[in-house]
Amino acid sequence: MELTNLTTEHRNQNSMNLDQMSTAEILKLINEEDKKVAEAVELVLPKVEVAVEKIVAALSNGGRLFYVGAGTSGRLGVMDASECPPTFMTPAETVQTVMAGGNNAFFQAAEGSEDNEAQGEADLKLRNFTKQDVVIGITASGRTPYPIGALKFARELGAYAISLSCNKDSLISSYADCEIEVVVGPEVLTGSTRMKAATSHKMILNMISTTTMVKLGKVYENLMVDVHASNYKLKERAKQNIIEITNVSYELAEEVLNQTNHEVKPAIVMIEAGVTLEVAKEALLKSNGYARLAIESLKVN
Repeated sequence: MELTNLTTEHRNQNSMNLDQMSTAEILKLINEEDKKVAEAVELVLPKVEVAVEKIVAALSNGGRLFYVGAGTSGRLGVMDASECPPTFMTPAETVQTVMAGGNNAFFQAAEGSEDNEAQGEADLKLRNFTKQDVVIGITASGRTPYPIGALKFARELGAYAISLSCNKDSLISSYADCEIEVVVGPEVLTGSTRMKAATSHKMILNMISTTTMVKLGKVYENLMVDVHASNYKLKERAKQNIIEITNVSYELAEEVLNQTNHEVKPAIVMIEAGVTLEVAKEALLKSNGYARLAIESLKVN
């Protein structure tokens, strides 16, 4: 009865004859239901804002962000966390995912592991989780024991705990300092929360990580200036970012980028402020990595 009362487990009245629909009808219905996801996310933006501000404060003071989830929820965490180092040049430990069943569960479902609340706590302990860190427990149903165990442990330590679910008054919300309940309604395929529920959670995790990194100075205008230029595509993007901001030639952008070992921010500061690499790096250090502030400080001086 506990499960059947959840919105994520209800039957969608628009898809009651799903097995009799044509391919085109099924696709159109899924698309129509997906349109509702962004509207549901919009309603929880104030909660997402609170979460981001807390995460920014924690990361600014040496803390880390942990996503904790099982199944699809855990996989969403892995995808978002794994993109932070190449996109924002963050150390791999800054944004991490703790997934029920371990890393192998990303490729092969380990459904039973989600029912172990104590393991959620144990796995956070293995990562040396402290009160300086922040944890986001991800669960569409809002009742999955594994992330609940992680949030309980975080609260005991005095760390900031955030819940992300798809049901109103979720159980996990009672263990969170900030509860994000994005209610997307019943799925087209009953109970298949890899659909609308997962889409909403991916949108929110993208919002959280991207906005956090913007606030940490890893973006100039709307360009990735902390991108880890580790392959041809990213090296070319790095050059184009420099050109967009400084209006220099491709050749000069390439020359300065080579001097900085393909780090975009010091290259921008060097060109915009007309300084050496050493001075640019010192200015960035003093401005906590904010390129705009570094440039302004050098121009004033």
